[in-house]
Order: sequence, then structure tokens, then C-alpha cells
Amino acid sequence: MVLIALLLACGGLILLWVAGRQRRETGLPQGRVVYVDSTAWEEAPQSLYDPVTNLTGKPDYLVQQGEMVIPVEVKSTRVKDAPYDGHLYQLAAYCLLVERTFGTRPPYGILHYANRTFEIPYTTELESALLNLLNEMQEKGRKQRHPRSHNVPARCRHCGYRHICDQKLA
Repeated sequence: MVLIALLLACGGLILLWVAGRQRRETGLPQGRVVYVDSTAWEEAPQSLYDPVTNLTGKPDYLVQQGEMVIPVEVKSTRVKDAPYDGHLYQLAAYCLLVERTFGTRPPYGILHYANRTFEIPYTTELESALLNLLNEMQEKGRKQRHPRSHNVPARCRHCGYRHICDQKLA
């Protein structure tokens, strides 16, 4: 009986160690995972949406830490010294969507690359730069209709604009 209890305890410790290792590999901070953009475990979650900016998106993870909700974006690429600008704006967009959806401003978001993890402060300067970029994109969109930029059905199936797109692939 003691041997069985000992084996179960060892098995539990091994499972905890493996789970902790997997969590570190994803770049997830401590806290409760409240959103996962993956169909591997369950049905894909609904996109976050802000009607003011008409912005929609699906962060890879949202982690709740007390009252805060932290967006986490996981990239399979590697970086040298700093995150790519497009990824910074993507993370800033998720921070904005979290604030508008949950009513609490995240102090930072996380960009996790294959070789590095960055904790990016969600400052008012970053938010302003994002809003300026969104305004610029919307203005250009009003002036000129852009055709679909790819021929990848899988990309279309997972697009947040699929429900309103007149160019979606079958």
C-alpha cells in the first residue's frame, strides 16, 4: 500500500513538472488561462471585438492575474534583439481589445518567440500609435478597395472578417 502511494506521488510530481515545463515553453505568465485560440482542445473561441475601432482579433492566450487580463501572442519565428513592429502592433491591438472587452487595461502583453520572450508595456504612447495606424488603415480602405492578398483557403477559414468578406475562398 505504501509503495502504491509512493508511486502515485512520484507520478503526480512528474506530471506537475511536465505541465510547468510546457507552460514555460509557451511563454505564459502565472495566472489562470481564460482564453485559448486553439481548436486542439475545444471549439475555437469567439473573436474579441471593439465596435468603436471596428477591430477584431483572437490572441493566442489570455491569462488572468487577479483583476488583470494579459494577452499572450506566440510566434514560431525567431528574433535577434527586438520584436518585429507588426507583432508589437498586433499585441497592442490585443491589449486594446482586452481593455474594451473586459473593462480593465492590461499593463503589458507578452510576445513569445521560439528563442525569446518579451514583456511589452501597454503604454499610452503605444496605444496612440496603434490608434493612429488603425485610422490610417481605415482611411486608405475607404479610398481604395483592396483585393484579397492570398489564395489559401485555410487562412480564409480562420479569418476574423470571414463573416463580412465578399472575397472569401470556398
